Amino acid sequence: MISTDIQFADVAQAVEEGFSKQPKRLPSWLFYDETGDKIFQEIMRMPEYYLTACEHEILQMQKDKLLKYFFQSGTQFNLVELGAGDGFKTEVLLKHFLKERTDFEYSPVDVSSNVLAQLSERLILTLPELVVKPINKNYFEAIDEMNDDEIRKVFLFLGANIGNMIASEASHFTRKIGKAMKRGDLLMIGFDLKKDPRLIQAAYDDAHGITRSFNLNLLVRLNRELGAQFLLDQFSHYPFYNPESGLASSYLISKLDQNVYFEACDKYVHFDRWEMIHTEVSQKYDLEMIESLADASGLTVVEVFYDCKHYFCDVLMRR
Repeated sequence: MISTDIQFADVAQAVEEGFSKQPKRLPSWLFYDETGDKIFQEIMRMPEYYLTACEHEILQMQKDKLLKYFFQSGTQFNLVELGAGDGFKTEVLLKHFLKERTDFEYSPVDVSSNVLAQLSERLILTLPELVVKPINKNYFEAIDEMNDDEIRKVFLFLGANIGNMIASEASHFTRKIGKAMKRGDLLMIGFDLKKDPRLIQAAYDDAHGITRSFNLNLLVRLNRELGAQFLLDQFSHYPFYNPESGLASSYLISKLDQNVYFEACDKYVHFDRWEMIHTEVSQKYDLEMIESLADASGLTVVEVFYDCKHYFCDVLMRR
């Protein structure tokens, strides 16, 4: 059973708060409705989107070593995956752990009830012996819910999801997890690394327009759920990567001066011509930044796992 907490009120509040700021902004979790989930799965299969293949390589190559870290002293553990998505890469570990008769259960956490349902249905068919306990909450709510559970936990935060947070948010996130971790618990985070800026830019601005569709689907969702009247051809998708800061950002840009009506709250929102809506950040890291984040969060880096090109790394930490 999947418990659902993402409600109409959450969407309405996020939009009202985001559009009251300058520049206007929308939280990236709004990407993930049923359509957004499907588009993101297309993005992960794009040749330009190197992240998925790199992390899949790491998990495939390091699954034996990771099992030794996770299954310390043969004690049962709960594999808690924050932002699980479709679980494609994680299934590499799940299959291996079951093959090795490991005593564990799997708790995928995601704000999208749709993607959790798809993940659960697939795992029932492919890994029927696996104990799956999906949680449809945001990260902090899920962590708080499990705080009284005494079973040892291994937290996974894969796919460079940490990059969707600005520095202060990433530090707050890792500190909160660190405080919730008990003796023997582990945390593994995936980091997209700084590299050729052209490679990064292409991952967020592909020639086939898949990333454009993903960004514009935010407006489709607001039209459907809040009765907004966005016309998609009046907004353009614009991603930008700054190699100096390592920050990739995505925007929706109004092509003309316009007022957009929201039926749900009976109000208009004004957009100037060329005004931006900030929709996503994706921070790229280097090893110094990763170590600083761990230190500030009271965590110790246990080991860093790289793909063969050093485009990406999964970092294992403990409190």
